[in-house]
Amino acid sequence: MYPELFKIGPVSVHSYGLMLGIAFLVGSALFSKELKRQMLDENISIAVTFLAIIGGLVGSKLFYILEEWNFGTGGSFFSYFRADVLFSPSGLTFYGGLILAIIFIILYCRVKKLRIMQIFDALSPAALLSYGIARIGCHLSGDGCYGFPVNGTPYEFLGFSYEKGIIPTHPGVLVHPTPLYEFAAAIVLFIILIAVRKKMKYFGQIFYLYLVFSGVERLMVEFIRLNPKVILMLTQAQLISVIMILAGIGALILNRNKSDEDLLKINSSTINPK
Repeated sequence: MYPELFKIGPVSVHSYGLMLGIAFLVGSALFSKELKRQMLDENISIAVTFLAIIGGLVGSKLFYILEEWNFGTGGSFFSYFRADVLFSPSGLTFYGGLILAIIFIILYCRVKKLRIMQIFDALSPAALLSYGIARIGCHLSGDGCYGFPVNGTPYEFLGFSYEKGIIPTHPGVLVHPTPLYEFAAAIVLFIILIAVRKKMKYFGQIFYLYLVFSGVERLMVEFIRLNPKVILMLTQAQLISVIMILAGIGALILNRNKSDEDLLKINSSTINPK
């Protein structure tokens, strides 16, 4: 793997940080384009992207620390707030970042009096693709987000005790490149969301689909990733994925007869431009 790509003087350029930066740039550009299609101020993308970066980084780091404390070798929760952990480019848990970023964006929308679900709809396809791009950084950095051996079974799940910093895979063993699987899945799901977004009937519908798609993708890949089981032979990420899937499906069912004139006008004007 290539955790450090090159140096500019004394400054090291890490593969994960670079891909994370590219992910946010691509996501911001796509989000801005979607805002324009929905006849909203494109500058909203700057503020929302900034909040997503802050919320994503802080939330993912806090969630990672919580995982380490929960599955680690003991010690005080606050003992994990060390410089080597807080400022490390690795050790970021996606769902923690997603949750805090969503909270920040909701607060921003309330302050600016924006329709929350309209913003989430515009953001969802970009968020999916950005997630996939960031996963390439995980693969290049070799931070442990990989799967069990290709020519074997997930024997590690059957009896190993999770210890901080110890990955139960021997050097040289060929394993499933799960970050690349997630990148491929993100591209496919992004294309689907882009294809169906003009057929939506109400604000929030794309976001609910995003919850389902993102949840299913992570639920499935976790079956071949080396993560500790928590409840019912499911990992912590899988439990959150199940919640996301149920929430998305539940919202789609509850709102199945809903229709929003504003969204229908937007989609009609973009499908049949004058």
